[in-house]
Amino acid sequence: MQGNTDGDAPIDAELQRILKRETRSSRAGMAGLAAALVIVACVYALLESALRALGQPPWLIDPQAAAERLTVLPEGTSPLLLGALGGVIAMVGLIFFLNAVLPGRKSRHLLPDPRAGVVVDDEVIASALARAARTAGNVTQEQVMVVVSQRQVVVNVRPTSGVPLSEGRILAAVENELQEMRPSPMPAVRVNVATSGVIGA
Repeated sequence: MQGNTDGDAPIDAELQRILKRETRSSRAGMAGLAAALVIVACVYALLESALRALGQPPWLIDPQAAAERLTVLPEGTSPLLLGALGGVIAMVGLIFFLNAVLPGRKSRHLLPDPRAGVVVDDEVIASALARAARTAGNVTQEQVMVVVSQRQVVVNVRPTSGVPLSEGRILAAVENELQEMRPSPMPAVRVNVATSGVIGA
C-alpha cells in the first residue's frame, strides 16, 4: 500500500493516520462480540421474565430462583465449581480488557520512503529474507523457513547432509537484507540450524 506525501503537513498527518490504520488491527470484531453477548443475555432475561409474568414454567432458569441463589453464594455450591466459574469469567474479562488497552497489530511493517508511505506484509519480508538465507547457506527453498513478527525474525535452516553450514554467514546475510529494507519496527534476527540434515540431490 502506498500513499503520496507530496504537499504540506496536513497531508503528512493524514498519511500517518492511514498508515496507522493499515498496520493496526480493528477492534470491531471484539466490540461486536461483546455487544452480541450483552444482547443475548438481555433477550434471555426478557424471555424468562415474560414466562414468569405469564405463569409459565421457566425455559432454563427461573429468574427469582437464580437471584436467590446468587444472594446466598457461596452457600450450597462446591468451592471447586465456584473457583472454575470465577477463573473462566476472569479470563474472559482479561481477554476483553487487554484487547481494549493493548495496540493490536496486523502482520505488516512500514518501509521508509521519502515520497510515499509503504506498508508491506510480513510474508513478503519473510520471502526476501528466506532468499537471502538460501543464497548464503547454499541450500534449497525447502530447507529454509522464515517467520517474521513485529519484533523478531526467526530463520530455521535444515542443512544438507555432509555439507558444512555457516550459521554466522546466514545471520549476516539476513541482517544485511533487513538493513537494506529498514522495516519499522526493526526486528531482531535469530537463526536456528537443525541438527539433522537433508540428503542432497
